[in-house]
Amino acid sequence: MEHFYTLQGEGLYQGKAAYFIRLGGCDVGCVWCDVKDSWDASMHPQRSIPELTELVTATPAPIVVITGGEPLLHNLDGLTAALRAAGIRTHIETSGSSPLSGQWDWITLSPKKFKAPLPEVVAEADELKVVVFNKSDFAWAEQWAALVKPACRLYLQPEWDKAGLMTPLIIDYVKEHPQWQLSLQIHKYINVP
Repeated sequence: MEHFYTLQGEGLYQGKAAYFIRLGGCDVGCVWCDVKDSWDASMHPQRSIPELTELVTATPAPIVVITGGEPLLHNLDGLTAALRAAGIRTHIETSGSSPLSGQWDWITLSPKKFKAPLPEVVAEADELKVVVFNKSDFAWAEQWAALVKPACRLYLQPEWDKAGLMTPLIIDYVKEHPQWQLSLQIHKYINVP
């Protein structure tokens, strides 16, 4: 769908330079999605793996983040192999609703209530990022936290349009449950893609 060099705005790598490749196609369909244009893969031109690799390596980006839509709707073995061969760290942001493909240095799992993640993706997650849209999302987040590996980082992120209401609740929750961290979409605050 799009590609750009920017800063990672969320999670453990927040503030780090990263090249984003956003793939078209999504079968999850979150009502609060901020990239609904990504849902229909046929609306976006296809690019070859060498072309994408060249776009990334033309920048000093140490990390590439593959996101969507839902990136795991695509087989990512070839793309990640090419990027890693070029010395780029490969990160993915996924709902985990499709089978895992590709070779990853970091997997961010953001499970959605609309379509549950597959157990194989949950088991591999390095970072669990739960979007908090309402108060019931805290209990839901804990259900997923119980299933990830012990070293997985745990993040609660307010849904952007409800950040004013949800952020204070997340702060209180993190203070009571310090295994969690607050993740803010800093790219939106500093106005970068």
